Amino acid sequence: MSTAMQTAWIGLGANLGDAEGALRAAVRSIAALPQTRVQQLSSLYRSAPVDAGGPDYLNAVAAVETGLAALELLDALQAIEQAAGRERPYRNAPRTLDLDLLRFGDVQMQTERLTLPHPRMLERAFVLQPMAELVGAGVTAGQLDRVAEQRIERIAAPQEWCDSCCRQAAPRQ
Repeated sequence: MSTAMQTAWIGLGANLGDAEGALRAAVRSIAALPQTRVQQLSSLYRSAPVDAGGPDYLNAVAAVETGLAALELLDALQAIEQAAGRERPYRNAPRTLDLDLLRFGDVQMQTERLTLPHPRMLERAFVLQPMAELVGAGVTAGQLDRVAEQRIERIAAPQEWCDSCCRQAAPRQ
């Protein structure tokens, strides 16, 4: 079932294997979804794991326009994760790919499978910092201040890490 076009915000993360390659492939896969277009892509960031162990993560946020319903988009994102070898042995385990549906238009919902907006996005610098680059994301200075103690570093502009996978996507200047 498809819906009217919505802007969805997707958090991308990985900390196992070729993390940058996994994020690049994920953006391409998202762009290939039916009724979906990547509108904006953030810079690439390196961040310390939050409430988890393992190596540092690479993170980014994509804004997409989609005609898919929220649960359809979630299913598609989870299929992309599975194709990348994502395993879920325990909560916050290191991962080859993590795709989180952060927001879906103005939709607010809470089901067993999906809560929108994402319930922990305002607690995570690795979500808020990249999201703040994107037009319409609505991240405030106060929200960024609340996560300022979390270690995060911008390591590449969108065109540097994902030029070939998202030529139409551009951050706010």
